[in-house]
Amino acid sequence: MALSHPIEPVLHAVPIKDLRPTQMTVGMHEVRRKRDAWEKLKANAEGKGGAFLGTHMIPTVLGPDGLHWLVDHHHLALALHEAGEEKVLVSVIAKLQHLPKKRFFAFMDSHNWLHPYDGEGERRDWKDLPRHVGKLEDDPYRSLAGEVRRAGGYAKSVTPYTEFLWADYFRSRIKRGQIADKFDKALVKGVELARIPEAAYLPGYAGPDHGGED
Repeated sequence: MALSHPIEPVLHAVPIKDLRPTQMTVGMHEVRRKRDAWEKLKANAEGKGGAFLGTHMIPTVLGPDGLHWLVDHHHLALALHEAGEEKVLVSVIAKLQHLPKKRFFAFMDSHNWLHPYDGEGERRDWKDLPRHVGKLEDDPYRSLAGEVRRAGGYAKSVTPYTEFLWADYFRSRIKRGQIADKFDKALVKGVELARIPEAAYLPGYAGPDHGGED
């Protein structure tokens, strides 16, 4: 999710275990990619891990009870958690700790900072959101959507939750089992489906001649 709001750096680190997700699913392919990249960085570039984290602050909204709610970089937060990291730097884009919970989530929803859709693409109540990034579930269609973009099927877009929209597009066109058992074939089909006119309504649609990641 791309953000255009000014951010306020928080100079102390926040425990990853205390970060609250605003979505229910991630694409585990992307999580693994980010985890591998982080572990290689730490192994091959001594001292640069801290610099990396310093330039990849995670945007949050400060909500009721002083909790930090993620509004982006769920994949990075989960990747760092799986890699054994305990803390990250955050950037607070809104301070809403004074709001009651229902009003807080209504505000979050109205600003596209909330995406409580499960692995079947069904909207759930905010009460069903996972309480920790380690509880985020894999949506294979979200994984497919991310890989289709990297393969040049569509372009990057500032539209919030672009890859979730593409995931729902693929959900009715590619069988879940095919993604699990034959991901490479599903990826080829996904790229083809991303370039047909039926996908023209989706953010980042680039038509049949788009040939690479932006």
